[in-house]
Amino acid sequence: MKFTSLTDEALIALTGLADYAQDIVNPTLRLGVTGLSRSGKTVFITSLVHNLINGGKLPMFAPYANKRIKRAYLQPQPDDDIPRFPYEEHLSALLDGKNRKWPVSTNRISQLRLTIEFEPEGLIARNISNGKLNIDIIDYPGEWLLDLPLLDLTYDEWCQQTLSAANKFPRNKIAKPWLDYLKTLNSQANEDELIVQKASELFTNYLFNCRKDKYALSTVPPGRFIMPGDLAGSPLITFAPLEISNTPRRGSLHAMMERRYNSYVSRVVKPFFLNHFSRLDRQIVLVDALTAINAGPEAVFDLKSALTDILKCFRHGNTTFVNAILGKKINRILFAATKADHLHHTSHDRLENILKYLVEDALKRSGTSGAEFDFVALSAIRATREQIISQDNEELPAIIGIPQEGQTLGEETYNGKVEIALFPGDLPEKPETVFAENPKEAENDENGFMQFRPPLTKGNEDTIKAPSFPHIRLDKALNFLFGDSLS
Repeated sequence: MKFTSLTDEALIALTGLADYAQDIVNPTLRLGVTGLSRSGKTVFITSLVHNLINGGKLPMFAPYANKRIKRAYLQPQPDDDIPRFPYEEHLSALLDGKNRKWPVSTNRISQLRLTIEFEPEGLIARNISNGKLNIDIIDYPGEWLLDLPLLDLTYDEWCQQTLSAANKFPRNKIAKPWLDYLKTLNSQANEDELIVQKASELFTNYLFNCRKDKYALSTVPPGRFIMPGDLAGSPLITFAPLEISNTPRRGSLHAMMERRYNSYVSRVVKPFFLNHFSRLDRQIVLVDALTAINAGPEAVFDLKSALTDILKCFRHGNTTFVNAILGKKINRILFAATKADHLHHTSHDRLENILKYLVEDALKRSGTSGAEFDFVALSAIRATREQIISQDNEELPAIIGIPQEGQTLGEETYNGKVEIALFPGDLPEKPETVFAENPKEAENDENGFMQFRPPLTKGNEDTIKAPSFPHIRLDKALNFLFGDSLS
């Protein structure tokens, strides 16, 4: 898929050259962190930083296990035009004792610079390296990433794709109010701001409802409609698909929608790609596969489609001198299935295999181009613990945690204070069966399975130095993403 023109490639090359010159003096690795909403981006970054700064338990992170990490600390971020990731705010929310809660997800791009001082391996390395690496963490919504294919679509092509998807189950049920309104519109009628606003509002509601746990649908571009950030209320995100029948006449509803779509692509999507996305060295994609599996095969198919689109967007390849100067290539991509703490460890391998199955076709089609890929089932902050419980003379594997206030199971509603034991069940042994099982109806639109509170960590007056968080395979993820860069 071609997103760039020759002019764009020249700009990417100039940026790459500037980054390369800076990296010689001040070695820096740019790590992209993305995932669709509620996949755990904020929690992942907060736990990553806190565990490294405070010496968490990271036995599978080789530089740390080999005691070559001297210290890790935050520094001012290098890009003044990107909001800072509010690490301290998120950490305080997680460590607030009885009032602890999961941090609020960010809905825009943000950045944080973590600097690691380390002991290089080998005599030669110790003589030529300053033993310092900056990791610039770039947090951006996966919904924005799914917008990149729009760079190759005209407005009419986007309308055709979006309407085709909306008329298929289960989207046709979710989209009914918008589709009913669409039938009353004539694309060749005179442009009308109130009509455009109404169509955009109904279309946006449809996109939001697609994301509810009951449906858990993933492919919902344009991403800024769901996560507008500072564009809320802007004409740039006030448009919608139309039934297209003729070439738009000037001043028509069709022409107005098309103009705003083209502005969205040129002023929002392309700058994101050129200014941020094309500069990444490493990438982790966080995936909430459990919610999709719980919602049923349609949601799983949709997740597979979204991951395929995401993989098409990456400029991946091996690291070479030419690539470093003429434009970055992402040389390592990690796909991580989150919320592993919602399962007993005996199902973790199955969760990982399901994630591999969802991505493997896209990997075969796109080719690796020398890039490395890996898969992991993880929980950046573990909210449960495991225990074997006897019931009716049978030993059953259970997870134990404190449900969030208001969570229900059967007829019981929890107050967010008392632990419960839950039998999470097993994932299928064969990953392909997630496409064949009957969809499960969530008990309500918001909760398909139990949500647990963050773990209670012994407090410290200085939350920045508070004890590190328990996790599942966070260390394995860190080792793949940048362990080699600390050698």
